[in-house]
Amino acid sequence: MKGRKWLLGLLPPALLLPLAAVLYQASGGASCARCHVIRDSYEAWRVSTHRNENCSACHGGLMTPDPAFHLANVRRLVRHLRGDVNEPPRLAQAGLDDIVERCAQCHREEYAAWQSGPHSVTYARIFLDKEHNRKRALMDDCLRCHAMHFEGSIGDLVEPLDTKGPWRLKRPELANRPVLPCMACHQVHRPGEPRKRPWVERAVWGPQQPVARPSLALFDRREMRPVSVRLLPLPQMREGARLVRMSPDPRQGLCYQCHAPMASFLVGSGDDRTPIGVHEGISCLACHERHTQNTRASCANCHPKMSNCGLDVEKMDTTFRDPSSRHNIHFVKCADCHPKGVPPRRDPKSRQAD
Repeated sequence: MKGRKWLLGLLPPALLLPLAAVLYQASGGASCARCHVIRDSYEAWRVSTHRNENCSACHGGLMTPDPAFHLANVRRLVRHLRGDVNEPPRLAQAGLDDIVERCAQCHREEYAAWQSGPHSVTYARIFLDKEHNRKRALMDDCLRCHAMHFEGSIGDLVEPLDTKGPWRLKRPELANRPVLPCMACHQVHRPGEPRKRPWVERAVWGPQQPVARPSLALFDRREMRPVSVRLLPLPQMREGARLVRMSPDPRQGLCYQCHAPMASFLVGSGDDRTPIGVHEGISCLACHERHTQNTRASCANCHPKMSNCGLDVEKMDTTFRDPSSRHNIHFVKCADCHPKGVPPRRDPKSRQAD
């Protein structure tokens, strides 16, 4: 190691830049594997859904035009030669935007949907929300769901930490960046088969089609690593003393990490939206599209225009039609609109006659 430090001291910084870039350049991923620190990541990549893509496709390489990218590699090289190595390595927040842009190059449809949906919300929109900040003081727990990758505490991000304001970001360069990038809900180095086009390569019938992609995972801020959706349990929710019938959809385990109930596990407590009433047992993803969270077609997807009582469900007095309605679509019951008794189900033949 002393010899390496002596040799490093003889090299001018101008030569370290191309040297670091050449060492970083992936040759089918093999060059990355030569570094023992990256060995585990390399082995995970070899059996992941992205194994047909070189490391440089996601992490950048010799031809990446951003000088800051190469300078960051120089710093890593210098630290490595000095023995100052982080194990295991992890993606720094500064590299998230670049990774997201590279995700978009292949996953164009998903990226466009995410960008147009609520999960692409920015730091400024979340942490400088006057209405919210006046009601509830900002705290470190906010970062558990918003800004999972932020390297620091809430005090390093926003000031003042009170309900008076005015509030400002201490890191103004984050203002227009998303608080929930792709890696908040997806793990890139996750074992699985590359996605196929069943209509071209091989037909897969309904029961054999996967419900959840293997990449689905929550980025745990405490451990600074993703946790697979397979390990995220579904809570057992209650309506009073009654156990609520839950959908077995494993993807909901990811939803519940942020849209969570209070410790009582009562439906509607905290940020919970577990459906009961007419929608009990339905998965979140049955109504909310995966990336846009759009619910426009949710009624038509499950039942025809008319409800059991013959009314157009999209015109009923619920929050689906009007957000100010007192009948929340997640919790609405027939008795909410029929307090004197729920009418019997209409004969399908009479409905057709109408």
